[in-house]
Amino acid sequence: MNKRTLLLATSAAWLALAGCASTPAPKTIADTAAATPSLSTLNKLIADAGLTETLNGAGPYTVFAPTDDAFKAVPAKTLDALSKDKEQLKAVLLYHVAPGKVLAADVQPGSLKTAQGANLAVAKAGSFVTVDEALVTQTDVVASNGVVHVIDKVLIPPVKK
Repeated sequence: MNKRTLLLATSAAWLALAGCASTPAPKTIADTAAATPSLSTLNKLIADAGLTETLNGAGPYTVFAPTDDAFKAVPAKTLDALSKDKEQLKAVLLYHVAPGKVLAADVQPGSLKTAQGANLAVAKAGSFVTVDEALVTQTDVVASNGVVHVIDKVLIPPVKK
């Protein structure tokens, strides 16, 4: 085998290996929540509320995802009531979802309309982003149908009058 043939064979082998090392496609928002250990409570509640299909849908959506620790801070009585009222649970979870894809760099102080219908107050100071009273602890977890921002508190929608 001459040098040229050897070089071509070696190049072809490297190209084939490089093709195998491609990065996987991003997961949907629901799949991202399911694959993130610190979002296991949120993942369970998404399933309980029947929102898995929605958050696997086309989107795009921006989801403010409370951690397991954030759910631990919610009074047990409140969580129990939500577990017994699927519509209320769905409303609380949809209060964490905004139509469209809003990356942290795109956040403008003001309000953001949620899928639940109410507005969330959003603010940004330097690299810190807040949503209502919650601090975004991890920004821009990109999903195939939007983006997830991990937050440190569960957001409760305002009571409709």
